[in-house]
Amino acid sequence: MKVLIPYLRMFKKQWLMLSVGLLLSMTTLLAGIGLLSLSGWFLSASAIAGLTLVTAQAFNFFTPAAGVRFFSITRTASRYGERLATHQATFQLLTQLRCWVWSKLLPLSAQDLQGLRGGDLLNRLVADIDTLDHLYLRLITPIVASLCVLLGVFVFVSFFDMHLAIVLSGFLLLVLLVMPILFYQLGKKPGRILIETKRHYRTLLLDYIQGQAELTLFGAQKRYREQLSQIATSFYDNQKVMANITALSQALLIIFHGSAVVLLMYLAASGVGSDNPPGPMLAMIVFMTMATIEMLMPIAGAFQHLSSSITSATRVSELTDRSASIIFGKNRGTREINESDDALNIHDLHFSYASNQTVLSGIHLSIKQGDKVALLGKTGCGKSSLLSLITRDWLADKGRITIHGQNIAELGEAELRQSMTVMSQRVYLFSGTLRDNLLLAMNVTFHKMKKVERVEYDVKLNQVLHQVGLGHLLSSIDKASHGLDQWIGEGGRQLSGGEQRRIGVARVLLRDAPLILLDEPTEGLDKKTERDILHLLLEFAKGKTLFMISHRLTAMPIMDSVHIIENGKIRTSGTHQTLFETDEYYQSLYSRV
Repeated sequence: MKVLIPYLRMFKKQWLMLSVGLLLSMTTLLAGIGLLSLSGWFLSASAIAGLTLVTAQAFNFFTPAAGVRFFSITRTASRYGERLATHQATFQLLTQLRCWVWSKLLPLSAQDLQGLRGGDLLNRLVADIDTLDHLYLRLITPIVASLCVLLGVFVFVSFFDMHLAIVLSGFLLLVLLVMPILFYQLGKKPGRILIETKRHYRTLLLDYIQGQAELTLFGAQKRYREQLSQIATSFYDNQKVMANITALSQALLIIFHGSAVVLLMYLAASGVGSDNPPGPMLAMIVFMTMATIEMLMPIAGAFQHLSSSITSATRVSELTDRSASIIFGKNRGTREINESDDALNIHDLHFSYASNQTVLSGIHLSIKQGDKVALLGKTGCGKSSLLSLITRDWLADKGRITIHGQNIAELGEAELRQSMTVMSQRVYLFSGTLRDNLLLAMNVTFHKMKKVERVEYDVKLNQVLHQVGLGHLLSSIDKASHGLDQWIGEGGRQLSGGEQRRIGVARVLLRDAPLILLDEPTEGLDKKTERDILHLLLEFAKGKTLFMISHRLTAMPIMDSVHIIENGKIRTSGTHQTLFETDEYYQSLYSRV
């Protein structure tokens, strides 16, 4: 239960709307009880008054009738207002909760989120947070409203008969205490299993959707569909268990409530307070007892979902409780670059992943400003890991990295990002327009620009697309969406792998930074296109520092220096000519070109 405390504290910020929702919920319950109680008394009193002409003429029909209409209208209006207020409060709480979770998640790096699958992370951010709306709608509001209404019923009945007030309130209080505990225990295990099954199903479904091409090629679709079917069956079985528990809770509630009605009818049959022999007051007490079922109905069902809320809160807290292992310094604004400083300096760098398998061991590398440097090595030797350390996606176990003389551990995140242009091995394209995916590199918002600025940016984007050989994308066959407004789909599914790679190159050309970091920039491109792209990048990098990771040697002859990494260390360094003459491994690589 302690895991729910941080989420309950958030209610303070929405106290006004929560209080309005609670007040309207109490008003609805009181109006319902008042309507049925007054109706019972009115019908009984009318029947008794009609026995004689004198009592019939003396009886006031108008005031009770007006009271019935008042309670009826109040109940309807308050029920409608209660739905609006409670749901508005819930939406505000969910918005606040999502923003809070995102604020905790954004500082986390790839290192902090290792071991979390994308589908599982998505499920926590969506389904688990949605499940937490039970705390207000199905737990806090029904409980507090029922207890407050119960106190009101006790006070009202005690004016007429203290004995009946104690019996009625005590019986209802016992039901309010026993039923939730009983059905919380019954729903605890299936509720937890239901959340875990839903998580497993959504994670596997996301894998199935994202990997359809591979599953089709290798004939594994049937096996994945069978797994999905098995998990779905398990999910439905747990839903049936929860439905059976709900049915049992409703059945027991009706039995307990019926017992309360019979008990109060028996006790009130001997008279209510001074009303002896019993008269219309008997009907009022009985009808009031019947009306209290409305405040009992949500209680039993609510506590079945408590275990689901606790499980979801635990899973979300596993994210929010994670602390960022990579702490950035304070942004100190623009700083002049000292020409005597290295553009990139790596000193005694050691790194290993959680498996404790050493990836980098004592890396030393110094790149002067304006140099063009390449890093070669076999797959899995740590080239991309080194790039991740420079961009601070991961934290080194030991060592120091400086950019233009500044330790990256002391730089603010904005300063670090502004100092470099990065093209990772995997170019990710967002589900948006071609323009959106290109402007990402320039860190500008298109819809906030003036018309003249938009035209200028579009001209720049068109120029860059032609430079990287993607001019054909500007004349889409689809007349409804063409040019830079072309929708490229999730992950750029509508583009080929080579086109996606060239969009990554276009992003590099659109960003002006002194240090350019490239990880396999020409992967998947044919030889001619590769040469054209490399020539374009090197022309763009004039006056800048370029550090390229590659296993293709097309650009090696024009690099200032080439480093070969092996077993987590830089084994040898030199120019293309030097390595070609002295290193057998380099000779074997170059002979494949």
